[in-house]
Amino acid sequence: MRSETPLRPSKACPVVIRGQGAIHILAFEHPLAGLQLVKGTIEPGENSREAALRELREESGLEASEVLLDLGIWASGYEDQIWAFHLCDVHHSPESWTHQTSDDGGHDFKFFWHPLAQPPNERWHWVFQGALKYIASKLSA
Repeated sequence: MRSETPLRPSKACPVVIRGQGAIHILAFEHPLAGLQLVKGTIEPGENSREAALRELREESGLEASEVLLDLGIWASGYEDQIWAFHLCDVHHSPESWTHQTSDDGGHDFKFFWHPLAQPPNERWHWVFQGALKYIASKLSA
């Protein structure tokens, strides 16, 4: 009998939500790559929770006080990436804002709140469309 090897995540995705009835999820517009969620590589010596908090700070400028819930591991089907999703607690976040990152020489990411029940359109890369479906299934369970 062969045992399954557990998936080891290579990417961390901090999930920030707001709203009571209709849940909205933090998203941004990348100037070159369309609509996305915050996500990044888990660095050596870092666990996925630490990476999620770091990526949230680096890509959005938001400071999360803690990870509230681990939402699971997802095989993205994109470049063998395995994503770990973590629901993060952010005390204050504006309606929308622009954050300049230092990634790839610096980009301005335009942040907004996407209604989780709204299907993503073609402006979302297909891997993020799948990630939104995964997150929605975990948060509605």
